[in-house]
Amino acid sequence: MFELIPMERRMANFDPFRMMADMERSFFGQPSTRAVSAFRTDVSDIGDAYKLEAELPGFKKEDISIDIKDERLTISAERKFENEDEKPNFVKRERYYGSYSRSFGLEGINSDGIEASYEDGVLSLRLPKQMPVVPESRRIEIN
Repeated sequence: MFELIPMERRMANFDPFRMMADMERSFFGQPSTRAVSAFRTDVSDIGDAYKLEAELPGFKKEDISIDIKDERLTISAERKFENEDEKPNFVKRERYYGSYSRSFGLEGINSDGIEASYEDGVLSLRLPKQMPVVPESRRIEIN
C-alpha cells in the first residue's frame, strides 16, 4: 500500500481521496470489467453415450434453451436484471446479467435421442452415440 518513499515526500503528496479509493479497492477488490459469456461444462463418456454437465446456477429452467442446427448443439441461458425500474445503490456488484451461450459439435451423436434435465443449477444432457453403420452383406449369384 505504501511505497518506499521518505515520509516527508509522502506527506507532501498526501491525498485523502486517493487514500480512500485505495482502501476501498483493497477492501472490495479490484472491479472487474470482464464480461461472462460462457459457462463451465464437463463431458464424460458413459459407454453408449456422452454425459454433458453445464453449470448454470441461479437460472430457472425456463431461462435455458437447447437448440440443434447444422450438426451443432447450442446451450443458451439469459439472466435478466430484476427490478430495472429501481436503481439500487450498489457498493459492489459481482453478479452478471445478460446472455450466456456455448456450442458443441454433434459429430458421432444421435441427435434424435438427446435427453436433458436441470437440477440444482446443473444442466445434464445425455448424448447417445451414433451406432456405426455396418454394411449389409449379401450374396451375388453367378449366372
